[in-house]
Amino acid sequence: MQNQKASLVVAGRLVDGLAAMQLGVSADAQGKLLAYLDLLVKWNRAYNLTAVRDPTDMVARHLLDSLAILPYLHGSTLADLGSGAGLPGIPLAIARPDLAVTLIESNGKKARFLREAVRNLPLANVTVVQARVQDAGGRFDTVTTRAFASLPDMLAWGGHLLGRQGRWLALKGRVDPTEVKAVPVGFRLLAVHPLDVPGEHGERCVLELART
Repeated sequence: MQNQKASLVVAGRLVDGLAAMQLGVSADAQGKLLAYLDLLVKWNRAYNLTAVRDPTDMVARHLLDSLAILPYLHGSTLADLGSGAGLPGIPLAIARPDLAVTLIESNGKKARFLREAVRNLPLANVTVVQARVQDAGGRFDTVTTRAFASLPDMLAWGGHLLGRQGRWLALKGRVDPTEVKAVPVGFRLLAVHPLDVPGEHGERCVLELART
């Protein structure tokens, strides 16, 4: 009974958060988001995929935080660099089944979790690539990064993956002017979009970049 009550609380947090953010996510997708969260909680006990342990906290910090960039996605292909536990790539893939998502992760245990999530949920629109970002190939309409590295490093390592008309979306807390000034030649900052994530009290934003 206690687990059932906890599950209802988690589901309620997701529904309320999506409504507050005015994101139209289907009921089927919401079910898959909760299934993904359940899988993450189970694997996290042994694999330490995320420092967040409480499923109710995971709704805001992982699901809603990832989905907050839905309005800024560009094109039909997306690469999530240093995907870790699949954030933001898996929530975005669930919400946008028409989007071809590639999760790039070099860590073996994290890549195993990603493959299990893709198989278990299932997610026909997701491909897992176990490789360093520097060694990955392809060109994508959208590239996402979250808690991966500094902006200059991210672009130096993975800039080759961004298509000519593509958009790079870097999820950040506060904007670091030093990082922005150090954006390498060939890229430019288009906008800084503040993110209002229900349940998250710290500053959140997404930096949108493009090729020059």
